[in-house]
Amino acid sequence: MGGGAMNGVSRRSVGDEAEAAAVRHLEAQGFQIQARNYTCRQGELDIVAEKEGVICFVEVRMRSTSLWGDPAMSVSGAKQRRVVKAALRYLFEQRLSNRAVRFDVVSVLGRGAQARVEHLPGAFDAGM
Repeated sequence: MGGGAMNGVSRRSVGDEAEAAAVRHLEAQGFQIQARNYTCRQGELDIVAEKEGVICFVEVRMRSTSLWGDPAMSVSGAKQRRVVKAALRYLFEQRLSNRAVRFDVVSVLGRGAQARVEHLPGAFDAGM
């Protein structure tokens, strides 16, 4: 009975852990975090960060092992389109439509202190 719910809870906590690692990594690089887990009808944004006047929409990908490849490679075209649409909504709501933007991926491979965090600036563009 509780197996499915437990998997959902643990999967969410793993996702939260990956996002926290990504935030720490971005802040260490001088990014200011503007939003986390922004959700709208168009989709979800894991992290919205800003550095040097550029708004970065950051998709976080996590894998416990590299057996299935780099987590950053798991951002499908459909996911990219949803992120771009959510980003456009965010920009409109925040009145930031005149700002430079970029779409990044942060991949987190492994868990805990041993996790390897890699930031891929400009991992995809808004071309839908």
